[in-house]
Amino acid sequence: MTSTDTGLGIDAKSDAIYELVEEGSSVERVATGFTFTEGPIWHPKEHYLLFSDMPGDVRRKFTPDGTVTEVMRPSFKCNGMTYDANLDLIVCEHVTSALWRERADGSRELLAYHYEGAYLNSPNDVCVHSSGAIYFSDPWYGRFPGFGIERERELGWQGVFRIPPGGGPNDLELIVAKDEFDMPNGLCFSPDESLLYINDTPRAHIKVWDCDAEGRISNGRMFFEGVGTGVIEEGIPDGMKCDERGNIWVTGPGGIWVISPEGEHLGTIRVPENTGNLTWGGEDWHTLYIPATTSLYAIRTIVGPRREPYMG
Repeated sequence: MTSTDTGLGIDAKSDAIYELVEEGSSVERVATGFTFTEGPIWHPKEHYLLFSDMPGDVRRKFTPDGTVTEVMRPSFKCNGMTYDANLDLIVCEHVTSALWRERADGSRELLAYHYEGAYLNSPNDVCVHSSGAIYFSDPWYGRFPGFGIERERELGWQGVFRIPPGGGPNDLELIVAKDEFDMPNGLCFSPDESLLYINDTPRAHIKVWDCDAEGRISNGRMFFEGVGTGVIEEGIPDGMKCDERGNIWVTGPGGIWVISPEGEHLGTIRVPENTGNLTWGGEDWHTLYIPATTSLYAIRTIVGPRREPYMG
């Protein structure tokens, strides 16, 4: 598939945005023809991007030459993905309401699927702390028709969970109050891991917690309000990442919103379709990949990502 420059550019709210992405640049469509793209993750050694297509129930691989191949069908309508420090894939699955670890040899290890005797809603997005602890959000989008399997919820609330280093299904920790979020979704650490950010899709805001060296959080507070209105058709806060300077990059109306560590909206990277998530990749970690509804987009950035454990 050949890339196509959309020409949409950047909606700047501050000139500071041009310290992060070059003025005059715009996203390019590098692949298309999908149903609803999500969960992008770049392999740091083999240099390819995995991404999910939930309604299509397939996981695909994109390589920088434009080739797209299927790597898993059915994919259990997987959503967010990341790697741990060993480069084992950590996968959120909607169909199984579970979080899994997939190893290079093809084996799968169940990491989480129930809490207090009830099945999880549908793990949505996931990140890994340098200690090895795993964090994931659990809204119930995977119980919607199309994006998962329509079925009744068992928990009755939507939480955010932590699996301690080396832990498994019996070690799950709820790290926020049960009524803290309506639909918790994207989550990410600051560059030094002193902060954990979590967004709420329908409430269209981002909260932040202090985080200690063991990855335990405290002192939750509002970070940013008004990432749109929470209406899906307008674009919503969903996937979220932090760059190496501490800026938050989050999906929202019009594309990718860039928010400074001080909570200032610096601008929006404009994308022609509603965005689902984002991740950095490329050999130098300065290509931002953006799954957006039927397509995959990319843009070169001046800034790189916060260095996560899998990046080496």
